[in-house]
Formats: sequence, C-alpha cells, structure tokens
Amino acid sequence: MPGALGPRPRRPRPSSVGPKARRAHGDTRRAAPTLDRVDSPLCLVTGSTGYLGGRLVPELLAAGYRVRCMARTPDKLRDHPWADRVEIARADALDPDAVRAALDGVTVAYYLIHALGTGADFGDTDRRTAQTFAAAAEDAGIARIVYLGGLGPADGSTARDSSPHLRSRAEVGEILLSSAVPTAVLRAAVIIGSGSASFEMLRYLTERLPVMVTPRWVTSRIQPIAVRDVLRYLVGCVELPADVDRAFDIGGPDVLTYESMMQRYAAVSGLRRRRVLPVPMLSPWLSSHWVGLITPVPGNLARPLVESLRSEVVCHEHDIARYVPDPPGGLTGFDRALELALTRIRDADVATRWSSAGTAGAPSDPLPTDPDWSGGSLYEDVREARVRATPEAMWSVIEGVGGDNGWYSWPLAWSIRGRLDRLVGGVGLRRGRRDPHRLRVGDSLDFWRVEEIVPGELLRLRAEMRLPGLAWLELTVRRDGDTTRFRQRALFHPRGLFGHAYWWSVLPFHGVVFGGMQRNMTKAAEHVERGDPAR
Repeated sequence: MPGALGPRPRRPRPSSVGPKARRAHGDTRRAAPTLDRVDSPLCLVTGSTGYLGGRLVPELLAAGYRVRCMARTPDKLRDHPWADRVEIARADALDPDAVRAALDGVTVAYYLIHALGTGADFGDTDRRTAQTFAAAAEDAGIARIVYLGGLGPADGSTARDSSPHLRSRAEVGEILLSSAVPTAVLRAAVIIGSGSASFEMLRYLTERLPVMVTPRWVTSRIQPIAVRDVLRYLVGCVELPADVDRAFDIGGPDVLTYESMMQRYAAVSGLRRRRVLPVPMLSPWLSSHWVGLITPVPGNLARPLVESLRSEVVCHEHDIARYVPDPPGGLTGFDRALELALTRIRDADVATRWSSAGTAGAPSDPLPTDPDWSGGSLYEDVREARVRATPEAMWSVIEGVGGDNGWYSWPLAWSIRGRLDRLVGGVGLRRGRRDPHRLRVGDSLDFWRVEEIVPGELLRLRAEMRLPGLAWLELTVRRDGDTTRFRQRALFHPRGLFGHAYWWSVLPFHGVVFGGMQRNMTKAAEHVERGDPAR
C-alpha cells in the first residue's frame, strides 16, 4: 500500500471544472492518470463496508479493474470473499492526510459515504466529509470522482423545499462537481435489492400489514431502480470520457406510487391484495415512528427515508445511456427486481445489508480485550459448561445464534427488550441476520454487531441497543482434553450513576436469561452431535 502523502498547498478552485477551465486558470497540478494506460485503472471505493460499496467491489474486480478500499475499520472487510484481491487503506473520511494517502495513484474514486441515520446533524457531517474528499482528490490529481446521490423532486420544487436527506445528497453532489476533478453524479430514488433499506421497508410494511392506515406520501410517484442496474452504471462510469462532468438521473423502466409498489410486492410474493386507507394528517415524524415499529429500519433512518417520499422522484432525463447503454433486454423492471431480491433472501445469498454500514462504537471506546481495563468499571457475568459434543458441533450453534434461531432462553424477555429498544429509537431485534449460518466481522445480528470472530473459537458481539453504557457478549469454545468447554461472558461498562443502577437492576434476571441461554445452547450442540435438529 502506498505511503502517506504529506500536506500540500491548497490551490484556489476554478469556477468551472472542465479541462479548458483548468488550463485557463493555469493549473499546474500533476497530470491526472489516464484510462488508456497498460495496467488497469485503480479504483478507490469509499463506503466499502456498506450496502452498495460492498457490492460494487466484486463488480469492479470482475470487470478487470484494480480496487483499493478505504475504510475507517479495515477489520470489517477481512471476511469478505474478495478481501485478498484488494488493497485496503485505513482512513477516516474527515482526516485530510489519510484521505490523500488513500487516493495516491488512484484513477477513479467512488464516493459512497453518507451520514444518514447518524443524528440530526448528518447534513453538516456530509458537507464536511465531501469538502475534505474533494480537496484531497484535487491534490492527488485523480481522473474522476463518481458519486451516488439522491433523485430530486420531479415537480420543479427547489432543493430548499425537499427533505433534509435529499438536500444533503444534492449539496454533496454540488461540492464534488465544483471541485477541479471531473465528477459523475448518479441520482437514484428507491433502490430495490435484497438487503437495501428501501426494500426492507417495503417488504415488512407489505407483509405485516394486510390493512394499512397510511400517510399521504403513499400516492407520490417514484421511479425505483434495481440494485443490479445501479451497479452496472457505477462500473460503467470508469470509462466515461474525460470531459464528462455532470449529474445523471438513473431509474428503472417503471414509475409507480408507493401504494402500487406495495400492491405489486404483495402480488409477486404471493400475498393477498393489501387494503390501503390514506390518512392525510399523518406527518413524516409520526410515519417514521410507525415505520420504525413495523419494519427492521430504525426510526433515525426511517425518518429521512419517509421524508424523501413526500416529493415525486422520477427521472428528468436518461442521458447516461449515451455512455453506459441499456442492456440488450432493457433495464430491470420493478417486478423482476422484487423476484431477484426475494430469491436471494430465500437462498440465504444476501451479500450486504443496509445495516452493514453500522459501527460498533467509537474508535476511542475501550474494548473488553484491553489488558489493563483503563475505561473504568467493568461488570462481568461469566459462565462455563462442559459439553458432551465436539467443539465443531458447539461452534455451529454459536455461529447460528440470533435471527430466526433466537437466543435460546426466555423468548418473551428478549422480545420485550427488543420492543422497548424500538420505542426509545433503538434498532430492536428485527434486523435479524444477513446469513442464517455464517457470520463475519461487521455483520448486524439483531441488536448486536459482530465485533470479532475467530472461526471455531470465539464470537464477540457488541450491543447496539440503547444502554447507559457499553455491553458485549462473548461466546467461546475450546477443547479441554477429551471434553469441550463452552464459555459465555457478558460484560458491561457503565456510564454514570444510571449505568451502575442499570446493571444492578437487571442482575437478578441474568440467571434466567444468560443461564438458560448457556444450558440450551449446550443441549443444542449435543443434539447436533447426535445428528438431531439443533432446536
């Protein structure tokens, strides 16, 4: 991996970003890499731990391009099947020096970063991150930036009138386009694919509510696009001519209302037609809470998605086809996109999910593996058991925990805890699992996230539920002579007096919850050893 670049003097940015404008302004930067060199272009993918970034990387590799992934936590990439075929650069997107180092030698940079769902100030974070990236890309002299943004309203309203989410996406696109680097901004509305937040929202609303009281936005017109077509456009942007420096609207062949999207989902998935009763007084704020309770998408992410549906979002043009022609059979229709997504889910072949981009705590947070616990108090609940099964059988149960398999103890208590978490804006239990049998670092698992996994030995989960402190759950298995040892360790690092009070208030339930979990997981492993079903 190339070494870090030192800080460079910042040059004034020309008002126009085409090649002629740069010459007119006397730009003396090093020449940008060209796309006709002998070796294949090096593409930088930001957001590679997220939903689209994690799917774009293998597509770029399959097209013959070299790939470098920029990630704040590179360990989250190590279990991907393509991890040994890419370069990995550790960088925080707000660190100019680290971003410049990641961009060194890059031809095309994919900007797939956004702070949606991180808090009320996500727009400010998006702005600062885009400005940092644009300046670093100028200094690195790359040939192109490619950004996936949001499709704006089709009714002629200004960005000022649109949702904060769409305004932020538009602003990021403007920042990147105003840089001295040729930029392609792809603007998409609802992306349909297994694991996308928009698809999960549509899926759960339709499956769980045969009769729906809905807000006015269900009548807004939308032009959804299949994730496979989004990826095809993104990959095709590598070969755009150097003078292309603009935004493109991208969408599928169908323009639908959200209500018709739900009805068509019901038809494709074999459900009865849904009854929809629009209620005008349901505000986006109330709608987001309703979506948060019904679907796996938490309220802080559901609200900007719902607000974006208030306006009609359809394509104004299809100019991208001049550079990335439509496939021979045409773009993927909405019904076909649903069929493909549902097939992936049934086959347990979901490569990435909307929750892939989550973070398991801040980098400054202490870890339970710290040799000297410098983070203050650390409460533990440790339980060990001898298992009449091989370590392999025990591990198969450990790695399969959560999701549809549950947590092996007091299901009602886990369900209530998940519901309470949703009520206070947490993620709850509905995120489930990406894969029913296999886990990798960074996977969301109900209201946990996989922080570490050593196949056959250790699974460490970090809690993402709303808590007055930090919590982990470690499950380990080891061979001990002729026997197998299963160790379960729950840890809690309290914040403030309320954190200490929380631990002592739930301690009486640990025997039922964690004790029952250990006993039942042990029994399940013994069933696996005998060839019986695990549950």
